[in-house]
Formats: sequence, C-alpha cells, structure tokens
Amino acid sequence: MLSRQQKRFLNKFVSWLGLFFFGLAAFMIYRQLSKYTLEEIKDAIIAVPNKNIMYACIASFCGYMALSSYDYLALRYIKHKMAAWKWIFAGFIGFAVSNNAGHAIVSGGAIRYRLYTRWRVQASEIVKMVTFSGFTYLVACFFLVIIGFMLSPGHLLASISSPLVNWGLMIFSVGGMLFYLWGCAYYKKPIIIKEIEFEAPSVPMALAQMVIGSADILMASLVLYFVMESYVDIPFVTFIGAFIVAQVLGVYSQVPGGLGVFELVFTNLMPEEENQANLFAILVLYRIIYYLLPLVISGIALFVYEVNLVRLKRKRMK
Repeated sequence: MLSRQQKRFLNKFVSWLGLFFFGLAAFMIYRQLSKYTLEEIKDAIIAVPNKNIMYACIASFCGYMALSSYDYLALRYIKHKMAAWKWIFAGFIGFAVSNNAGHAIVSGGAIRYRLYTRWRVQASEIVKMVTFSGFTYLVACFFLVIIGFMLSPGHLLASISSPLVNWGLMIFSVGGMLFYLWGCAYYKKPIIIKEIEFEAPSVPMALAQMVIGSADILMASLVLYFVMESYVDIPFVTFIGAFIVAQVLGVYSQVPGGLGVFELVFTNLMPEEENQANLFAILVLYRIIYYLLPLVISGIALFVYEVNLVRLKRKRMK
C-alpha cells in the first residue's frame, strides 16, 4: 500500500502529466505541418472554396461535440451527475489532445484526471470512465468496419492493406461486436481489476455507444469529404467506406492523426495525374481544420480555466 505522501505525489504527477501530453500534442501537429511553408499552406487553403471550408468547420465542431458525448455516457455509466459544460469541456480538451498526441487512453486520460479530480470525481471512477470511453470507440469501430467493408470497392480495400489483414479485421470486428453485445445482455458479474469494479453496461447503453461513436467518425469523414469535394468527384458512399477502414487502421497503428494511412488511401482515390498537388492541399486543410484548430481552441480554453482557478484560490486565501 502507498503512503499518504506517495499518493499525493502520484496524484500531482498524473495531474501534471495532462499538461505534458497537451504539449506533446502541439509538437505532433507542428511536426506534421512543419514540412510545408506558410506560403504553401496559404495556397492550399485559398484553393478550396469558402463554402467547403465552412461546411468542414461545422462538421469538425459537430464531431467534437459527439466526442464530448463519450464523457456524458461515461458519467452515466458511473452514475455521476455533472453540469453539461464540465463534461463538454473535459471531453473537448481530452480528445483535442489525444487526437494529436496518440495513445488516447493515456494522453486523454491524464487531461481528464486533472479536470475531474477537481470536480470531486474519485480516481477509481475516472479510470472506469476512461475505460468505458475506450470501449465506446472500440465498439463503434467494430460496427463501422463492417459498414465500411460493405461500402468500399475491392480495389480500394486492396490499396489500404493486404486481403488477409482486411478480412482478419472484418472477422475480428464482427466477432468483437457480437461478443460485446452478448456480454452486455447476459454477463452480470462484476469484473474486478486492481480493486476497481467494472460492470457490463446495459444493452441500450451499448447501442448508445455505437451511435455516438459512429457519429464521431462520420463527422470526421465529412470534414475530409468537404475539403476533397472541390478536387475530385467521388460518391460519398464510396468515400465513407474507404475513410472508415483507413481511420480504424490508423487508430490501431497508434500513429497520431493516422499520419501516412490517409496518404495511402486517398492517393488511390484520386486521379493519377493530380495526386500530388491535390493530395497536398486536401491533407493540409483537413489536418488544420480537424486537428490544429481544436487543439488551439482547447489550449486557450484550458489556459483561461487554469488562470481563473489560480485567481479564485488567491481570493480565498485573502
């Protein structure tokens, strides 16, 4: 057992770890965009119609609202009521960081620990929340991979990965989704891991996990589709199938932002004579709208929150 002093040190360490991962996320998005000059980025943005940029920004906002809803479901799972602004705030910042830094459970979990402990949520409950949110995304991935394989043409799947990997992912997704739903319906015994008790969610909550997780990935796909629409004419049904499979493979690879996966997929989606120029503009603008802007906004929000917290503490000490 840890002493009280050791527990305090551990709590402070995990709390400050959240700020470290925020810095790591900023570095990762900088590294992704630093290969381009400001002139090139400006040209890429100008080349896309303002209407498409506006639609992409709206889709990005809706996507992060869907991501924040992960925290709402997780709070319901631990039976904890909280003001809406708090779970929206924590969810938005947590996912803005984890989307860029990768390793969502660790990076996003550290941010949530820093915030939720201040709102009187116990450390064990935060662990349960982060674990539940991880399963929300996993179950949504299972469901969407199945849809993606049904919608994607065979040559696109072959361009993403080998047939063995693709079919393995498909079979794993079907089995994983069915097993999860079976567990929610019939497995009623708690699972205890290091003194933390986990219970299977209800079937309605499991279905809500699929809906919210699917909405998140759908909105992310729309960001890229609206940017891409001005360069190449492709049916959304074909596009969404390829995006889903690429997104899931990117997440499983733990490469921040799925860097490299989209390049592989959308090189095959676009006409050969236009690949390099158009792909550059598409990916730059997509990463700015879906990764950089939310990170900047969340950074400002977190800074303002921390400053106000310091001010309140000083007032109480007077």
